[in-house]
Amino acid sequence: MKTLWMTLKFLLFFTLLTGVIYPLLITGIGWTIFPRQSGGSLISKKGQYAGSILIGQEFHDKRYFFSRPSAVSYNPLPSGASNFSVTSKELAKLVRERQLKFTVENGLDSLISVPPDMLFASGSGLDPHISPSSALLQLERVARVRQFNKEQRQKILVLIDSLTESPQFICLGEPRINVLLLNLETDKIQ
Repeated sequence: MKTLWMTLKFLLFFTLLTGVIYPLLITGIGWTIFPRQSGGSLISKKGQYAGSILIGQEFHDKRYFFSRPSAVSYNPLPSGASNFSVTSKELAKLVRERQLKFTVENGLDSLISVPPDMLFASGSGLDPHISPSSALLQLERVARVRQFNKEQRQKILVLIDSLTESPQFICLGEPRINVLLLNLETDKIQ
């Protein structure tokens, strides 16, 4: 009986320590040291949440730069890839459809090579970035729909350049642009 009672005390102690005290301590430290990140890195526009810089979202309006495709419709709960193999006929069909859609929507010549990030969904399905070349291929559509003049188009070029992030830790990944930030900054161009 003594051993059982001692075991239950240890169970209760470690349950409180690792199940309550430790998570509250780490959460408190996170809120104190990284308040924006622990809140989801949300961005607001005119008092309304526009989105998170960490999670991609779909932009249907042709006034905006489009995000890369998502296998989970940008839903963060079941995040993941399509799991199609390289030899999948369904993946090949999806890529052809996405390429056609991208070239038609942006008024591009069918001979122009569409960047892979506009043809393939990311591994998580939630990537908030596109490549600078994808943004440049969409620039004319965005400028045309917004009826931007030459000076305003130049401002978008400067935006694309200034918002381009380098590979993480110098060697991980490719140069990229956060689509939400690019679209919010494009809205500011008068």
